[in-house]
Amino acid sequence: MKIDSSVSAVVTGGASGLGEATARALAERGAKVALFDLQEEKGEALAAEIGGIFCQVDVTSDESVDAGLAKAREAHGQERILVNCAGIGTIGKTTRRDRETGEISHLPIAAFSKTLEVNTVGSFRCIAKSAAGMMTLDPLEDDERGAIVNTASVAAEDGQVGQAAYAASKGGIVGMTLPIARDLMGEGIRVNTILPGIFHTPLLAGLPEKARESLAEAVPFPKRLGRPDEFAALVLTMIEVGYFNGEHVRLDGAIRMQPR
Repeated sequence: MKIDSSVSAVVTGGASGLGEATARALAERGAKVALFDLQEEKGEALAAEIGGIFCQVDVTSDESVDAGLAKAREAHGQERILVNCAGIGTIGKTTRRDRETGEISHLPIAAFSKTLEVNTVGSFRCIAKSAAGMMTLDPLEDDERGAIVNTASVAAEDGQVGQAAYAASKGGIVGMTLPIARDLMGEGIRVNTILPGIFHTPLLAGLPEKARESLAEAVPFPKRLGRPDEFAALVLTMIEVGYFNGEHVRLDGAIRMQPR
C-alpha cells in the first residue's frame, strides 16, 4: 500500500512514545492521521503539529472507540491504516511472600483483568471496528483494502518475573495475529504485529541514567535502547510491503530477556 495523501490512518496511543513516532512518520508521508489517546493536551498539540486530528478515546469502551472512529472518519474519510499502540504495563508477581512478615499475597485479579482488557481486548476492539469500515472501501492494487499493525512486546515470548499479566496480554496479541489475518484475507486486509524490545519511551525516560545504561548494556547489538523512529520504520514497511501478512516480528537488538 502506498502511503500518501490519499489514505487516512488511525494510531491508538498516538499521543506519545511509539505511537507518536508512528503518527509522525505516517504524516511525513502525507497520510491524514487521527490520534486516539486519553492524553488530551499532548494529543491536541501533536495533532496540530502534524496536521492531524485528536480523538480522546478509551480503547476499553465500545462507545468511546465508536465515537473516535466517527470523528476521525468525518474529518479524514474511512481509514485504510490502523496502528494499535495503546497499552499499559502491569508489574506484580503472581504470588509473593513478604520477607519480613511471611505474609503471602497474590496479584489482584482486577489488575490482571484490566491489563488484558486494555492491551488485548482493546487491540481486538479497534481491529474489529476499523476492519468493518475498511471492508466498505474499494480495493486498491492486489485487491487490498487496508493494513493493520499491532504492538505486542518481547515479553510475549520471554516475560520476566512480575510480568505475568503483561506477558499474557501481549502474548494474546501475538496469538490472534494470524487468525485475524486469515479472517480478513478475503476482504484484502492485512494484519501484522511488532514485538518491541527495550525502547527509549517516556516510561524509560523517567529512569536514572545508570538504569538506562544498564538496560542498554543488556542488548547484544547495538548496545543501546531502541529508538521510536525505528519502530515507526518497521510499521511503514509492514504497511507498504503487500506480501507482509500474518506475521509477528521482534524488534529488539537480539535481546532475550532474563528472568529478572
